Amino acid sequence: MILALGEGASLAEAARKSGMHRHSAATWRDRFVDRGLEGLEKDRPRSGRPKSIPEDRVKAVLTITRLSTPDAATHWSVRTMAEAAGVSPASVQRIWAANGMKPHLIRSFKLSKDPKFEEKLIDVVGLYLDPPEKAMVLCVDEKSQIQALDRTQPGLPMKKGRCGTMTHDYKRNGTTTLFAALNVLTGKVIGTCKGRHKNAEFLSFLKQIDAKTPKGLDLHIVLDNYSTHKHPNVKAWLSDHPRFHFHFVPTSCSWLNLVERFFGEITNKAIRRGCFDSVDELIDTINNYLKVNNEDPKPFKWTASTESIIEKINRCRMTYETLH
Repeated sequence: MILALGEGASLAEAARKSGMHRHSAATWRDRFVDRGLEGLEKDRPRSGRPKSIPEDRVKAVLTITRLSTPDAATHWSVRTMAEAAGVSPASVQRIWAANGMKPHLIRSFKLSKDPKFEEKLIDVVGLYLDPPEKAMVLCVDEKSQIQALDRTQPGLPMKKGRCGTMTHDYKRNGTTTLFAALNVLTGKVIGTCKGRHKNAEFLSFLKQIDAKTPKGLDLHIVLDNYSTHKHPNVKAWLSDHPRFHFHFVPTSCSWLNLVERFFGEITNKAIRRGCFDSVDELIDTINNYLKVNNEDPKPFKWTASTESIIEKINRCRMTYETLH
């Protein structure tokens, strides 16, 4: 807005171009005329009670929070920090809130150490963004150890003012493994449940994929580095089926496999809140979800470019190396 005024625009024109109300534009114009850039950067000192905590004490609280931990604990609480810094708990809360610090929270991360990280990343993302012609791209993985859990007591249904309930304890009635192949283009899923996830079961699933996909298409399979996927029996079978092409994601990069997104959906919508008397009942629920999903599939759209991913990974690595 200031630049527009400097180029000769009227106040109304400058306000309109910058999306401001005319009165707001006039206020900022006057602040710039009176104090230059300083008038745009910060307000004048205001009247009222001065800060009760000196700036050096605030910096000390922030430094202690970032670079140390209390005795016999992994992180600072409001009260332990107040005692260590010699300020009130309310002051610690205000300092942390003003600087976006939340010692009680933690986020997990994992940086891939795969020496061929960029090569594999470009390969897989290339399949998502620019798939080859006369080919089908499938994301394949196993969701293992899906438990058939039955609650010890029936829960209460949802009603106005109260969510549904379920007991915290449960009875285990066995497990199954879901093998799934997500068609990246259509969102349809080829899936089956098996009791184990060894190379024999994986080979059986590959044969199922072979039978349920058009014979004239090459199949580009995105999958992780699980040893079963690289078993000699699997390699021997692939040599006899040249239309199958495996594309391995970098190690510790399961987020790159779109079928993981499908696993999250089926977990949240069909498994996590379910009560299952047996493994067969669990399998029936999974098969029904697959059936409904394939009747009206919604593909997951990949939007991140390789350049943006590599840039973010490099920033994370620089931060990690700087701190260590």
